[in-house]
Amino acid sequence: MEILALTALAVIIDLALGDQPNALHPVAWMGKVISLLGKGGLKLKPAGQFVYGIAMTLFITALFVVPVCFFILYVWRFNVIAGIIVSALLFKSTFTISGLRRAALQIKNLLHDKNLDETRFELRTLVSRDTSKLSEPLMASAAVESVAEGTCDSLVAPMFYFLLLGVPGAIGYRVVNTMDAMIGYHGKYEYLGKFAARLDDVLNYIPARLAALLLIKAAAFYKSGRRAWQTARREHVKTESPNAGWTIAAMAGALDTRLEKVGHYIFQENGAAPSIKTIDSAVKIFLTAASIWIVICLLEEVIRFVITT
Repeated sequence: MEILALTALAVIIDLALGDQPNALHPVAWMGKVISLLGKGGLKLKPAGQFVYGIAMTLFITALFVVPVCFFILYVWRFNVIAGIIVSALLFKSTFTISGLRRAALQIKNLLHDKNLDETRFELRTLVSRDTSKLSEPLMASAAVESVAEGTCDSLVAPMFYFLLLGVPGAIGYRVVNTMDAMIGYHGKYEYLGKFAARLDDVLNYIPARLAALLLIKAAAFYKSGRRAWQTARREHVKTESPNAGWTIAAMAGALDTRLEKVGHYIFQENGAAPSIKTIDSAVKIFLTAASIWIVICLLEEVIRFVITT
């Protein structure tokens, strides 16, 4: 039952306290290491960058996962309660419910107040696109898309790997996902980040589809589950990523809204233009999906405890 308590505590910490300050947040540390080591790889030719990228991915993953394994084992042997608390804090750093909600609602409030330049600036931390010329509907679309993708990256996937491999599994996933977010795209990091990007695709293959199903189930509470399912099945192939399209399409169908990244994709093309109300609705669906997923995770841990005792 210790694992059940650990999971429940991690969720409570997230909902009550939110994310840790960057100075104490492991993901911020990951980002600094990735940025530091990535600079050295850019000096190499494409083939060298690719090999360097593989070594860099494996090294940084081990750099964070191995110490966590030994630290958790030591604390648990010292004191079970301390082990639960420390493990819960580490696990919490790999996912966020409150952070995703807060970021989306911040964009909604800025749009409501017509602070368009500030909205474009804040969106840069949520989406990997040029936000400097986005119209209001495209900014609302970007916010909704970030909520949809975050359902997988920021919640379902970390918990999925926690269920499989414990806290080290969640930490390992977060390292790879952070690398993908920082260097796993076209441009100057094309070859350096290729391995991390492909590994992230593999790791997210199951969680992305689970996240889409959770969004569809959540949409059913708002009488749009069928449309979410049909849109996800029909339009998930529109993104270059083999995974992102599932959650974005499911959210577009759930809201019956047009979600667009100019020059890349349009989901639910005949849907209504997104607005600040759309962001509110997306957050509600996300929170409903998150609630369902947390219940599933807790039930899985109860069943595992019953079977093994």
